[in-house]
Amino acid sequence: MSVGDNLHKRRDHMFIMAEILEVTIDGALKTQVMYRANLSFAQLNEYLKLMLDLKLLETVKNSERTFYKTTSKGVRYLQSYRELRDLLKKERSGNDSNNGNGNNGVYLVKRGSQVICNKGPFY
Repeated sequence: MSVGDNLHKRRDHMFIMAEILEVTIDGALKTQVMYRANLSFAQLNEYLKLMLDLKLLETVKNSERTFYKTTSKGVRYLQSYRELRDLLKKERSGNDSNNGNGNNGVYLVKRGSQVICNKGPFY
C-alpha cells in the first residue's frame, strides 16, 4: 500500500480517501480509481460522491470520458494526512529505530506514475 499502512490491518476512511487522492493526482477514470484503490463499485461511488461534495475531487470531461482529478484542497488533505501519519510513525517507531539489522527501512513504492518513499515494508 502506498501510503504506508500495514497490509493486515483494515483501512479506515481517511486512509482510503488518501489513496483515492493519490490515484487521481494526475487524473484517472472511474475504473482506474476503483482498481488502484482496491474498492468495490459501490464503495467507489460512495467515496466519489463524498469527495466531490467536499471539493477534494473534481470531474474533468474529455470528449466522452469523465476523469476524476485531485483539487488543490485534496492535495492539502493528502499532505496533512501524510504529515500526521509520519508524526505518529516517528513517535511509535522511536524505540525500535535501531533494530541492529543494518537496514534503514526505507522503501520506494511505485503506484502508477508516482514513486513514493515509505519507511518499512508495510509501515
